[in-house]
Amino acid sequence: MSKPVNKSGDVRILASHAGARAIRRELSRRNFLSLAAIAGAGAALSACGAGGGGESGAVEPGAGATGGPVEKSLSIYTWGDYDSPEVIDAFGKTGPKVTLDSYGSNEELISKLVAAKGTSGYDIVVPTGVYIPQLIENEIIVPLNKDLIPNMSKVDPQFLGQDWDPENEYSVCKAWGTTGFVYDTTVIKRDLSTWNDFIDAMQNEASGKTSLLDDPQGIAGIYFWANGIDWNTEDMADYDAFEAEAVESWAPHIAGFDSYPATGAMQQNTFALMQNWNGDSRLGILEHKQPDRWKWVLAGPTTELWMDNWCIPAGAPHPEAAHAFLDYVLEPENSFLEMDYIGYNTGALGIEEMAKERKVELPEMIFFTDEQLATMKNGAVNKAQDRRTEVYDKLKAAASA
Repeated sequence: MSKPVNKSGDVRILASHAGARAIRRELSRRNFLSLAAIAGAGAALSACGAGGGGESGAVEPGAGATGGPVEKSLSIYTWGDYDSPEVIDAFGKTGPKVTLDSYGSNEELISKLVAAKGTSGYDIVVPTGVYIPQLIENEIIVPLNKDLIPNMSKVDPQFLGQDWDPENEYSVCKAWGTTGFVYDTTVIKRDLSTWNDFIDAMQNEASGKTSLLDDPQGIAGIYFWANGIDWNTEDMADYDAFEAEAVESWAPHIAGFDSYPATGAMQQNTFALMQNWNGDSRLGILEHKQPDRWKWVLAGPTTELWMDNWCIPAGAPHPEAAHAFLDYVLEPENSFLEMDYIGYNTGALGIEEMAKERKVELPEMIFFTDEQLATMKNGAVNKAQDRRTEVYDKLKAAASA
C-alpha cells in the first residue's frame, strides 16, 4: 500500500479484537465514543487544564529515559486482549516483569491518568489518535526519546506523521483498521457492496436479524456514508434527517447493538447482517464451523479509518523499560506476531509480504488496496457529538420497543 493514511482531520480510532479468547474478549470490548467517553474524557482534560493541572513544567523528551539500565518492571495500560502473549512473554525474558492492566474506553484511560497526576504507575498507554493533542497539551503523555527506539525506522512511513502528532514526538502506531459489515449468505442470497445495500437488506431479508455497532458515531456513519454526506457534519439538519430515517425506518428491523459479535452472536448464527470492524469480522469467519457461509464487505462508497497509538504517560516509573519495549514491539517480527494475534495491520514495513509468505488467512481483511484506502475517511469529535448520541439513544429505544 503506497497511499498515506488519510490525514484530513482528527482521526477516530478504536481498538481491536484479538484471537480466539472468547471469555476475555467478552470482558474487554469497548463501547467506543459513547457520550460518556466524549463528555467524561473531555471534561477530565478540561479540568486538568494546560500543563497537567499546573503542577509540572516543561517535560523533557523521554520522561527521564537516557539509555541507562532497563528497570526490572514494566506496567502497560491497554485495551483488553490487545497484545500478543507471545510478544509479552518474550520481552519479559529479556529482563522486565511485564504487567498488563486493561480499560474499556478512552474515558476510563484519561480519567485515571488525569486523577493520578503523574502517579498512575503505568509506563505505556494506548490512547486513540483523536485524544492525543489534548493529552499532549495537558502534559498527560510525554515526548518519546526516539534515540532509544531505533525500530521506529521500521514502521511504514504511511503510518507515521499523522495530524495529531506530525513528528511522532509522543506516539507511534500500534494498529489500525476500518468498518464494514458481514452477512450470512444462506439468508441474503444476493451480493451486497454498499451501505445502501446494507440498509436495504436490513429492511428486507435481514429484518429482525440485523445488528449495528454499539457506537453512536459508527451508526451515524451508515446514514451519512449511504447518502454522500460528510460523516463529520455539524449541520443539525443532517442529524434531523438521520434521526427520522433511523428511528422510523431502521428501528423495526434491528435485533441488537453489538460491537463484538465475532465469538458470540456470529458463532450462534443469531444475526444475518452485522455492522462490524474488519478484524472482528475476520475472527468470526475464521472461528465459524461454516466459514464460507459468511461474506465480509468493505462497504462503499465511503467508510471510516481508525488507529491506535503507543504512548508513555507522565510520571512513568520505568521509562527505560518502556522505551525498550516500544523498540522491541516495533521490530517487524514482533509486529507481525501482534498483527497475527489481534487481526489488524500494525504498520510494520513489509508486514503484508510477511503475511503472504506465511499464508495468513483472509489477508484481504487486514490489508487494503490504494483504491480501498481512498474510501476510508477519518472521523472527528466535534460539536455534533451530543446530537449524534441523542439520535443513537432514540434509535436504541425505538428498536427495543
